[in-house]
Amino acid sequence: MRAPVNPLDLFPGGTPALLAVTVAVFVLAGVVKGVVGLGLPTISMAMLALVMAPAQAAALLIVPSLITNLWQARPWPTLFLTLRRIGALQVGVCVGTIAGALWLGAPSGHWASVCLGLALIAYAAWGLFGSPPSVPRRHEQMLGAVVGVVTGVITAATGVFVIPAVPYLQALNLGKDGLIQAMGISFTVSTVALAAGLALNGGYSSGTAGASVLMLLPALIGMALGQWLRNRLSARTFKLCFMISLALLGAYQVVQGWTA
Repeated sequence: MRAPVNPLDLFPGGTPALLAVTVAVFVLAGVVKGVVGLGLPTISMAMLALVMAPAQAAALLIVPSLITNLWQARPWPTLFLTLRRIGALQVGVCVGTIAGALWLGAPSGHWASVCLGLALIAYAAWGLFGSPPSVPRRHEQMLGAVVGVVTGVITAATGVFVIPAVPYLQALNLGKDGLIQAMGISFTVSTVALAAGLALNGGYSSGTAGASVLMLLPALIGMALGQWLRNRLSARTFKLCFMISLALLGAYQVVQGWTA
């Protein structure tokens, strides 16, 4: 009979404290996603990068991000219609992520910390002050492909795939439900592309996959809690606090990266 797997064995250099912190981060990230529809990879990467290598943090978020985004991509009857609108974006994301992974390597070191911080600040600034214009239907495919490639390169460098994909999706005027579904589709594709990029760089092993699966339950618990809170809190106030927190955390990442 095989001995039961010790969860700490799935974390290189892992300690009970590191495991507890990682679980708490995924619960928090799940809560954020449950309330505002996004933020699981963003908050996970930002906080985990403080206690582990960016590449390890990026690998941990693969399974929780994939499953929660697949759930968000519903309802299935409208999936194909939404995918037709944002298909070029998804192709660009795949191309940009794989090319970025081959060019930049796995997220690591001070460069990744600075890039992640800048991405967080840009995202927070857009969330607080941005009001993206509408994209003409005749330009959607061409612009979507360009936005996808840029998003993919940023994903390869930082493990975060919200910039500039989310502002672009909002500019399509898909409606509330359509936007939530489009983000779920886009984040799913980005997650798969990120996993492929990490695998090409040797950053996604079977042990890493096991640790990522282990983090699925905390993420789902957090997401369920976030959906419960969404019906009881002001989403506007919560999002304001969330964006300010991301901006401060991003500034810390940039300073840490430049001064290290």
